[in-house]
Parts: sequence; C-alpha cells; structure tokens
Amino acid sequence: MRRPKVARTLKALDRATGEFATSSVALVPTMGALHAGHLSLVRIARRHAARVIVSIFVNPAQFAPHEDLATYPRSWAADTAGLANEGVDLIWAPSVDVMYPDGFATRVVPDGPAKAGLEDAFRPHFFAGVATVVAKLFLQCRPDVAIFGEKDFQQLKVVTRLARDLDLRLKVIGAPIVREPDGLAMSSRNAYLTPAERAVAPVLHRTLMACARRISGGSPIARILADGRKAITAAGFALDYLEARNADTLAPVRWRADGPIRLLVAARLGKTRLIDNHGV
Repeated sequence: MRRPKVARTLKALDRATGEFATSSVALVPTMGALHAGHLSLVRIARRHAARVIVSIFVNPAQFAPHEDLATYPRSWAADTAGLANEGVDLIWAPSVDVMYPDGFATRVVPDGPAKAGLEDAFRPHFFAGVATVVAKLFLQCRPDVAIFGEKDFQQLKVVTRLARDLDLRLKVIGAPIVREPDGLAMSSRNAYLTPAERAVAPVLHRTLMACARRISGGSPIARILADGRKAITAAGFALDYLEARNADTLAPVRWRADGPIRLLVAARLGKTRLIDNHGV
C-alpha cells in the first residue's frame, strides 16, 4: 500500500502538484474525521481524474464562537490510512497559519443560494467561511474537478455558484449521500451522539422519505411540512427547519409543479446538530 504524499506548506503543495502537470486532477475538500461517505467522494474523484488530492483542514472561519471548533473530531492516523487504501495521490493539510497568515484581510461573501434562509438563517457566518476557504483551496490546488457531498446540499449549491461566478476553470460535482443501514446520513458529528440519541437519529431520514412520498402523491406541501415538523419534534429533536425548496434555486415551493423539489432538514438532538435532505 502506497502512502500518499502530504503537503503542509504552499511550497510543498506547488512541488507536488507540479508533478501532476500533464494529468487531470480532482480535489476532495474535507475537514478530516473521515468516514465511508468521504471515501465514496474519493472513489468518485478517481473516476473523473488521473490524480486525486484530498484536503484536510478544520476551517475556523466557518465556526461561530459557540460552535464545536475545539472539540471537532480529529483522527489523522485513521484518515491517512483510509486515504492510502483509496490510492489518494496527495493530502493537502495546511495549518491555520498557512491558510490565514498574519494580516489576512480578505473574505468571499456569497449571495444567491447562500441567502436562502436555510443554514444561513441559523449560522449567518458559515457560508462566508466556506466560500473563502473553498476559493483558496481551488486556487491552491488548481483542480479540474472538485467533489462535494450532497448531504450539505446548500453548501454544494453555494460552491457551484462560486466557481461559476468567479470563472474558476473547474467542474463541481455533487456526490450522493452515504447512509448507515438505518438511514442516518453519515457525518463526522454522529460521533457526538449518545447511544440513546443514535437510536432516535434516523427519524430525520424517515420523516423526509414520508414527506417525499406524500408530496409525490399530490398532497398539499404546507400540510405535509407541518406534519413532518410535528413528527421530528415529537421524537425529541429541537427543530431548526424542515423546508421544501426548488432543488436548483433553493427558492421555496408551494406546489409539486414548482419542482424539482428537495426537502431539507436541520435539527438538534441533545448537543448534536444534524442535517439531511431528500429529493422528491
């Protein structure tokens, strides 16, 4: 098993990517604590390019002061072993000082899908942090394609728009959600769940599927969402949102004909905030 190269400075990254000059390159941005969902992104990346770079960077710019930056799971040894098994060519693992050196004073502040009233309503700082770090990763690694999971559906739309609006010469590809056998979307934050909370967590996905079936059957969307919100709250979640949105624009939808429709949910279970989504 060949261990991937690891670059921690921009000079080392430039040397490594210089060796890829005649090859197509795919980038998989991550914050580490890798699970099977992340590794599925790597396999998709391999199908689209000859070389695969995985970035591991826990980005402080997308965490608010009350969020879990300090306790966000980190598992470097397991991450590198998993990426070696997948044949990754390069791991880009910069420090905070490399990404945000002294005097750093520029942010990318997205609009459009970043202001859809979903994640942005509860984490107003979040997408500026995402857009800034993703723009830097794209410029640093110069990939031909970049792979993002659909679990963070609004983020996927924001990043796709960012690449298009800034004329960045790459294609952003969305990858299907990878789920546990009981339907829970895989997430690094699932590790925070207690055993009792873990048993309840799949309610989110089951509710999304039930809502999708009813929308496909022609029932009124407002009533379906109201019932879904009640079911999630009754299961013990503190609900942030359950919304039906146009899957392309993230605009609210009232009728089945307003589609394609994506159902999106975010809710807290104990101390853990979970998100999920499902197409109709």
